[in-house]
Amino acid sequence: MAENKEIQNIRINYKQKSLDVKDVCINPVDQFDKWFNETMKSGILEPTAFILATADKNAKPSARTLLMKGYDGGGFYFYTNYESRKGKELADNNQASMIFFWPELERQIRIEGKVKKVSEEESFAYFKKRPFKSKVGAWASNQSTEIDSRMTIMKKFFKYLIKFHSKDIPLPQYWGGYKLYPDYFEYWQGRENRLHDRICYKHENDDWLIKRLSP
Repeated sequence: MAENKEIQNIRINYKQKSLDVKDVCINPVDQFDKWFNETMKSGILEPTAFILATADKNAKPSARTLLMKGYDGGGFYFYTNYESRKGKELADNNQASMIFFWPELERQIRIEGKVKKVSEEESFAYFKKRPFKSKVGAWASNQSTEIDSRMTIMKKFFKYLIKFHSKDIPLPQYWGGYKLYPDYFEYWQGRENRLHDRICYKHENDDWLIKRLSP
């Protein structure tokens, strides 16, 4: 086990860029678009990766890493198994949050809002674009359920691989898309001495209020 004093000495003094209220876009999605495009050009490994935090009906939280599959002026898209833990929690409590962390750029974005399922047509349109074996994997996995071993899931995978070989794979009824409709954004730019820049947007009365937060 690592020594706590060694862990406590791990730190980076951020100093690449700054962020001020006067620098950000009026609309938070436009600001996301600006930062995301810079992230895409930076060459980092997983620019679309984010943490999705949900909570069940008893307010017990859970979080996991997903890949964002699109965004527009209304919100952010991701796809998953509706019967997974996150799917069941979103059915009970549709309030959720997303965090994008891009350490190479010393940036993170927090987004909060309500999540709703997208239409079956939208889900299928995305599902068709997935690689063949990824579509097979969606059929093979009852996500978040216990299995005896990796061999269990591999047997199911090969079963559906044979079944759907050279065929159009239908959309599983338990699989599809969600869209998070944001009402809060926070843009975080790392700064020296832990005096980070934090600019938030709050949606009130059909408008976005922009504020600076203390680090």
